[in-house]
Amino acid sequence: MKKIIILVCIFLLGKAAFSADIEQTIIKENTPAPIVLTGNLVFDWLDISQIQRDEVIEKYKSELFGEDTIYKYDKKGFKEEYKDFLKDNDYKRHYMLVSNNVTETDTENLCGFYRKKLLISYAIQYKNDLRTVYYYDALGKLRYVDKFSENYPNFPYMSKQYRANGTLVSAIYFMSHDMQYMYNSDKSFKGAWYKDKMYDSRAKQILTRNNW
Repeated sequence: MKKIIILVCIFLLGKAAFSADIEQTIIKENTPAPIVLTGNLVFDWLDISQIQRDEVIEKYKSELFGEDTIYKYDKKGFKEEYKDFLKDNDYKRHYMLVSNNVTETDTENLCGFYRKKLLISYAIQYKNDLRTVYYYDALGKLRYVDKFSENYPNFPYMSKQYRANGTLVSAIYFMSHDMQYMYNSDKSFKGAWYKDKMYDSRAKQILTRNNW
C-alpha cells in the first residue's frame, strides 16, 4: 500500500507531481457525478464507454512508455549519477523541519510521510533542480528518485519514479493539477486520478488521497 502516498508528496512539492512506496489512502466504494474542470479539460472518465476508456489508457501508455524509456538503469551508473544524494547529510535538520510542518525553505521544498503520526520518510525538491525529487527514509538514506519531463511544470508533463537502485517503479501522465493517469512499471494501468479520487479502468472509484 505504499505507492500512492508518495504521489501525494509529488503534488505538494511540484504543485502537481509520484507515486512510490508508502500509502496513506482510504478505499471508497461510492462514485461521484461527472466533473468538469476549469478551462477546456473535462473529467469524463465516468461517462465515456469502456472502449473509449481503453483507448485513453493505451494512448497515455504509449506516450509514457516510448522506445526511450529506461526500465532499469545500470545500478553503478545510477548511483554515480546521484552520488551526491544517496545520503542526506543534513537529515536531522530536514527531519526536524518536516516534523514541524515546514514545507519550504529558501532552497528546497519539503514533504513528510507519516504512519500513525510518526514521520517515517520525507522528500526534497531542490529549487535549483525542480525536475527531480528525492525521497529519504527517516535516517536520510535515499529510497526513490522522481524524474520529470523537460516541460515540467508546464502541463501536460510526465514523471517516472525509480528506486535508488535504478529500477523503474511507476510513471504518470499529468494532464493538469487535477487530473492524472498512473501506470505501474510493467505498463499496467493503475488508475485515473481526479483531485483526491482514483478510478480504475472500469470507472470504479478505488482510492482517495489526503492532502491533495
